[in-house]
Amino acid sequence: MQIIETPLAGLLLIEPRVFGDERGYFFESYNRDVFAAQGITEEFIQDNESLSDRGVVRGLHFQAPPKAQGKLVRVQRGKVWDVAVDIRKGSPTYGQYYGVELSGENKRMLWIPPGFAHGFATLENGTVFLYKCTDTYSPEHEGSVLWNDPLLAIDWNVDVPILSAKDQDGPAFADFNSPFIYEK
Repeated sequence: MQIIETPLAGLLLIEPRVFGDERGYFFESYNRDVFAAQGITEEFIQDNESLSDRGVVRGLHFQAPPKAQGKLVRVQRGKVWDVAVDIRKGSPTYGQYYGVELSGENKRMLWIPPGFAHGFATLENGTVFLYKCTDTYSPEHEGSVLWNDPLLAIDWNVDVPILSAKDQDGPAFADFNSPFIYEK
């Protein structure tokens, strides 16, 4: 398993070793010891799965302390453009985003620690997206940032996005008061 640092401190791209033959493939999607060696020591306590067709945009979401969630995300089937935005006050990369294609084919994963807003756009019909979370869902701690805020300038790689009503009404980044503080 190769764990790659991104330009946003703490956000890690993970490329597992995939073993394939005429029967199919096998790969290790999580190994506590390998992750701990890279500083990911959080315990995962909730798994989520979503199914979306091409053009669906979900995000940008986060949970505030004390129910902040770290997420290990990957695509089982299909393809997404996955995005994490640094929302840690005082971070040298505050307001910057990192985007990467995750797919059932490339098997990449992204570790998104607390302090990042997360979203994705599905690039294929029937995309199955998996999340391992470090805390349980808590509606009263749920937060969002407007997915298409011009200050963030995220290219979602979709022509006509399909969004929930909630995601269409996220706060503008300029009006956003993040509950996260950057810690070196």
